[in-house]
Amino acid sequence: MTQSAELAQRIVVLHREPGYLRLELPAEICGKVALTAIEQGMKTLAGLSSAAVDRGWKRISIRYDAQALSPAQVARHLFSLLPGLPLEAEAESSAAEPEAPPSFNLNNGIQPLLDKLKAVIIPAAPPPERSLQARFQPMVESALTEKAITNFFNDIVAFYLIRVHWDLITKRWLQNPVANSNAWLTVFYLVFLLVRYRKTK
Repeated sequence: MTQSAELAQRIVVLHREPGYLRLELPAEICGKVALTAIEQGMKTLAGLSSAAVDRGWKRISIRYDAQALSPAQVARHLFSLLPGLPLEAEAESSAAEPEAPPSFNLNNGIQPLLDKLKAVIIPAAPPPERSLQARFQPMVESALTEKAITNFFNDIVAFYLIRVHWDLITKRWLQNPVANSNAWLTVFYLVFLLVRYRKTK
């Protein structure tokens, strides 16, 4: 048995559904160079929409058009990439430098995390045109954006502040607005900031 065939047998299917595969990869092909080659090589397969590698967990998540490809075709394409991978050098570097646990990089905001969540929720293959899923899919896509999430939490904070100060608003501020002008100025300023934020975004 060749080394590539032995590696192929050690690839484990962690999750499978129409249009989606999540596979666990052998440690020998989880170095930076090898995983980059796998990710780029998988994307050359026609009908495949995404191939995301998680080096920390030694996994690859693959989304494809279930009407154009079968899981066996996706697996065969992955197996075809194994002979050209730099196994020994990557295995040595992995042994010398232990892999850090996976973490989320939030330097670019939360949108990368939302994109991953969107990829899990929304299927790769387009739903039937008049189905319920087709009607709600645009709503899900627009809701899973950084702007929508930020606006939602801003609204939650605004409603919370109104709820906490409701008695003061109705029993004191409205009855004597001049004496409580500093409170009203604060309210107007916060509303101004909220409106300006939404316009600039």
